[in-house]
Amino acid sequence: MKKNIGTTDKVIRLLIAVVIGVLYFTNTISGTLAIVSGILAIVVLLTSFISFCPLYLPFGINTSKKKK
Repeated sequence: MKKNIGTTDKVIRLLIAVVIGVLYFTNTISGTLAIVSGILAIVVLLTSFISFCPLYLPFGINTSKKKK
């Protein structure tokens, strides 16, 4: 599993997960939207920590810096 997520991409993903978490815990989102958003936040957080996004593979996207 080759890393394909760069630092900027990780930060954006972490911010998205935090915003979704804050919206959930302040009861701004609830019900089905909260469940779907929570699952999305977990997936985004997980991919950020492992630095690999499986959705990037078919499109050939790689935001990590190349080592020379």
